Amino acid sequence: MYCLQWLLPVLLIPKPLNPALWFNHSMFMGFYLLSFLLERKPCTICALVFLAALFLICYSCWGNCFLYHCQDASLPDSAHDHTMVGT
Repeated sequence: MYCLQWLLPVLLIPKPLNPALWFNHSMFMGFYLLSFLLERKPCTICALVFLAALFLICYSCWGNCFLYHCQDASLPDSAHDHTMVGT
């Protein structure tokens, strides 16, 4: 389980608030994971635990899945433009 210390923090990296950067973020994360798996060759148990955690996060549409943006998940309140309030 030593190799999980390099995989689990990847799940904690937040997606950017700007929707234009979501594609770049997902490509970076995908290439990071691919290069990590090819270079470090984690054990089967670690890879399965990581893939199960990634699947559960993406399946539940929790909002931190870097593979795609869920349709029912909205942007956080901090991402909305509040300068137009009151006009």
